Amino acid sequence: MVEVARTEFILGGQRSGKSSRAELLARDWLAAAPAHRAVMVATGQAWDEEMRERIARHQADRAARVPGVVTVEEPLALADALRQHSDGHTLIVVDCLTLWLTNLMMPADPAQAIAESAVIAAGEALCAAIAEAPGPVVLVGNEIGLGVIPMGREVRAFVDALGRLNQQVAAACERVTLMAAGLPLTLKGHS
Repeated sequence: MVEVARTEFILGGQRSGKSSRAELLARDWLAAAPAHRAVMVATGQAWDEEMRERIARHQADRAARVPGVVTVEEPLALADALRQHSDGHTLIVVDCLTLWLTNLMMPADPAQAIAESAVIAAGEALCAAIAEAPGPVVLVGNEIGLGVIPMGREVRAFVDALGRLNQQVAAACERVTLMAAGLPLTLKGHS
């Protein structure tokens, strides 16, 4: 059984085990007391058939691995979702911050993209909601800044914004865990 921190940020590359760790924490939280609840705030949007299939597969897999977790889809208003669903008996899992940032910066309708200052303000609002949450919060995000520098201006801006967001959230959380090959490495706090 893994100890659930009041706030934990889990980051890593694709298929590193981030979501599995978050689900393990939710499962252990639910098993710890009959009054406990777990809410998964999903930020992904089904823009195409492959993404619709991926979301359906994630939902089915999660329901099998963590029965009892409630899923709420919120692609944009993440701080509001935390405030709405958090209480002392509810663990909130946000999966994932990278898709949330993508939704803000690169929406399907480019006219709905928000300015850099609004992205920074959204990150600050999220960190305030994390600090105010009466129950535990687990956030999942990708670490994408370890590779080569991207070619396009928009992609570089996204990588920079995600790096800033990851730093903001890491500073706001009690525990930060880096996942690699399914193994957790505690970067901040204790495991």
